[in-house]
Amino acid sequence: MKKSDVKVKWLKESEGHDYPAALSYLSLLYPPKAAGEHVAKLKHARISQFKAKDIFRASHLPLLKLSNYHVKQDQKKIESHERLSPLLLVRDSGHSTLIIADGYHRLCAVYAYDEDAVIPCKIV
Repeated sequence: MKKSDVKVKWLKESEGHDYPAALSYLSLLYPPKAAGEHVAKLKHARISQFKAKDIFRASHLPLLKLSNYHVKQDQKKIESHERLSPLLLVRDSGHSTLIIADGYHRLCAVYAYDEDAVIPCKIV
């Protein structure tokens, strides 16, 4: 499928299972109480939009290869016109970086089609 043929569709809200996944990841970076506070704030955060390339730059993460299983699964969702869940992001101002608490594979899948794609996110 050509890039120009792909239209990524998004849910209006994050899915319920995204928050436990974010908590699991954030618990590796922060003490349990702080991780829980971030997730509680994410649940109430409004949707913002940022370009895929800017999220990557701010996160300092590498682009996962298209051979990654989860990236492939998200690309299949995109190609079958399924809606993706918005990303969950946390600003780590102490380290001047952005933490992708949930949605890293979705971001990589979308970036492969369009680095300028505007992605809905919840950010705290």
